[in-house]
Amino acid sequence: MGAASHIRTSLYTKMANVEAAFKNLHQDLLDACKSGDQKAQFQIYKLYYKAMYNTSLRIVNDRMEAEDIMQESFLSAFEKIDTYSGTVSFGAWLKKIVINRSLDTLGRRKAVFEDIESHIGIRDESHEDVIRSEEVDVKVEEVKEAIERLPDGYRVILSLYLLEGYDHDEIGEIMNISSSTSRSQLSRAKQKLIMELRK
Repeated sequence: MGAASHIRTSLYTKMANVEAAFKNLHQDLLDACKSGDQKAQFQIYKLYYKAMYNTSLRIVNDRMEAEDIMQESFLSAFEKIDTYSGTVSFGAWLKKIVINRSLDTLGRRKAVFEDIESHIGIRDESHEDVIRSEEVDVKVEEVKEAIERLPDGYRVILSLYLLEGYDHDEIGEIMNISSSTSRSQLSRAKQKLIMELRK
């Protein structure tokens, strides 16, 4: 019994150390950012700017707008860094700011998510989570290019689901729609994407 207890304690200690190491990744820079250290802010910027730019670009589909959104998101994050609780990674927290700003930009373009509201409550019964390779034989780059050509609503839902890895509940929360609407919109977006790839 004593040996099992010792092994369990040792295992918990190792897990706590791994968890602490994950939580403290770049923590010194984040602490410096909280005290307004501009060098630390620049270091954080260098670590995350590419990923945040790409996230925004996939949503707004405009390089200049994505650049502006990425810059504004960092400014906003550094202004609100005291509200960062550390319950999620800093990258996930920052990405949420970028996504929200990107969606706000799309909203200002008008006619965004054109048929999301008209299809509220429709369920996707297909339960398809991926485009099957037998339907379309294409390369990843061709898929990304085809996504860029889709209307905003379809492009956003595909980007959030396929490229950013959000589930339907998270997408529903981000876009202020139900998870079933997210599913049905994703299903229609996949069909549009397949049609685009077959052209």
